[in-house]
Amino acid sequence: MSDKKVSRPCHHCKSRSASAPADTSKIHYEKFWLYRHCSSVQQRDRQAQKAGQLFSGLLAMNVVFLGSAFISSMIFNQVAITLADVWILLSILKVLCLFWIIYYLLGTSRQPHAVLYRDSHAGGIWIRGSVLLFGMCSILLNVFQIGYSTILIHCRSKVEIVFPSIGILFICTQAYFLWHHSKDCIQVQHNFTRCGLMLTIATNLLLWLLAVTNDTLHVEIESQLREVERRFAGKAPSSRNETALCTCPNTTICKVFQKGYILLYPFNTEYCLVCCSVLYVMWKNVGRRISHHHIPHTKPKFKLQGVVFGPLLGTAAVIIGACVFMMYQIQATSLAPSQQVFVIYYSYYIVLLPLMSVGAVIGTIIHALEKKELDTLKNPTRSLDVVLLMGAALGQIGMSYFSIVALVATDPRDLLHSLILSYSVLLIFQNITQNVFVIDGLHRRRTPPGKEEDTKEEQNREAYSQRRVSVLELGQEIRKASLSYIHTYSHLSWKRRVLREISFFLVLCNIILWVMPTFGAHPVFENGMERSFYGYSTWFVIVNFGLPLGVFYRMHSVGGLLEVYVTA
Repeated sequence: MSDKKVSRPCHHCKSRSASAPADTSKIHYEKFWLYRHCSSVQQRDRQAQKAGQLFSGLLAMNVVFLGSAFISSMIFNQVAITLADVWILLSILKVLCLFWIIYYLLGTSRQPHAVLYRDSHAGGIWIRGSVLLFGMCSILLNVFQIGYSTILIHCRSKVEIVFPSIGILFICTQAYFLWHHSKDCIQVQHNFTRCGLMLTIATNLLLWLLAVTNDTLHVEIESQLREVERRFAGKAPSSRNETALCTCPNTTICKVFQKGYILLYPFNTEYCLVCCSVLYVMWKNVGRRISHHHIPHTKPKFKLQGVVFGPLLGTAAVIIGACVFMMYQIQATSLAPSQQVFVIYYSYYIVLLPLMSVGAVIGTIIHALEKKELDTLKNPTRSLDVVLLMGAALGQIGMSYFSIVALVATDPRDLLHSLILSYSVLLIFQNITQNVFVIDGLHRRRTPPGKEEDTKEEQNREAYSQRRVSVLELGQEIRKASLSYIHTYSHLSWKRRVLREISFFLVLCNIILWVMPTFGAHPVFENGMERSFYGYSTWFVIVNFGLPLGVFYRMHSVGGLLEVYVTA
C-alpha cells in the first residue's frame, strides 16, 4: 500500500512535469506567424514563391497597363500624347531592363550555388535559334529606321534616332542573355530576379503592341503611292502632299531604307513574342528544384530513319510553295498586281491545307489507338507550349473569321472571293486539327525502342565502321546502306511509322507556310478586299495582330511536331 501511495504522487508529478514543457513550448511557438502559417520549410518556400510570383506579376501588369494607356492615347489623341512620348517611355523601360540583365549576368548568376539546376526542356535549340534570327532581323530593322530618320533629320525629332539606337543595344544584350541563360533555375535573389524577368516581359509586350498599332511609315508610303497613281492619271497633286515637307526624297538609298523597313517589320513582332515565351519559362523556373528522376539520362536524338513518304511529300510541298512564293513576290511588287497571282496563291493553300488536316486527324486517331500512358510530370515548358499553340492559333483563326464576314457580306460568288472564303474555312479547320495532334503527342510518354532493333542497329554500325570504303566499293556501300535503311524502316511498327511520316510531312509544310508570310507574302492585306470593307487603319491593326501570331504559330508548331516525331 505504501509503495502504491508513494508511486501515485510520483506518477502524477511525472505526468505534470512532462506536460508542462510541452505546453510551454506550444505557447512559445504559436506566437510566431511563420509557425502558424508555415509549418514546414517546404511549405514556407512554396508560399514565398507564390508571393514573389504575385508581386512580380502585379508589377508587369501595371507596366503593361501604363504603356497601353500611352499607346492608346497616342492613337486616339495624337496632340496630347505623340509617338515620341511613347518612345521615351519605352526607352526608359529598355534601359531599366538593360541594367537588370547586366546585373544578372555579372552578379546574380555568378554567386555560389546560384544555378544548381538547369531545365533540359527549356530553351531548345530551335527557339534559341529563332531568338538569334529574329534578333538580327530586328537589328537590321532598327538600322534602316535610323538611316531613314537621318535622311529626314531636318523635319524629324532626334528621338527617332535615339530610340532605335537603344533598341539595338537592348536586342543584342537580351539575345545574349537568352542564349546562355534560358535554362537556368536560379536559386538566389528570387524576388529581384522575378521582378526583372517580368519587367522585361512587359517591355517586350509593349514593343509588340506598338509594332501592331503603329502604322506611321505605312501610311506615308501609302500616301506616296497614291500620289504616284494620281500623277500617272494626270490629276493635280493634293494640297496635303504639296505642303508635306517631310517626305522621302526620290533617291535610291531612301527607297532601300523604306523597302527594308517594310520587309523586316514582321520580324520585330516575332522577336518580341519569342522573347516573351522564353522569359516566361525562366520566370516559372526561378527557385525550382529539379529532382534527379526528372532529369533525362539520354536526350532524344533526331534521326531520319524510318520515314520515306513524309519527306517526299513535304519536299514537294516546299518546292511548289517556293515557286508560288517567288511568282507572287514578282507580281505583287508592281503597282497593280494581277488577279491571277492571287488565284494561284490561294489555290496552293486550298490544296495543301486539307492534306495537312487529314494527316493531323489520322495522327490523332493513331495516338488514341496506341493507348500510351500520359506524362503527368510537372513541366513548365510543355505547359507553355500548349498555351502558346492555342493562343498563337487565334491569330490566323481570328483573321479568317474577319475575312469570312467581309466575303459573305460582299460578293462570295466571285472566283477570287470564293477562293479566299474556302481558304479561310480550311485554315480554321487545319489549325484546330493540328493543335489537337501536337498537344496530344506532347503529353505521351516516349516509348524506348525494342532491344532487337537496338542490337541490330549496333551490329550494322559496327560492321559499317570496320569496313574501309574505297572508290571501287562505293556502289556496294551505298547499296548496303540503302538496304540497312529499308530494314530499319520495315522493322518499325506501322503505328510508329505512320506517326513519323505524318509528323515529318507536317514539319516541312509548316516550314514553307512560315517562310511565305515571313518574307513578304501578305495577300490578306494586298488583295484589297478586306481592306476596302473594314477600312485601312482597322484592317492594318487586325493584320498586324493576326499575322505575327500566325507566323509564330507556324514556327512553334515546327518545334512541337519535331518533339512528336522524336517521341514516336
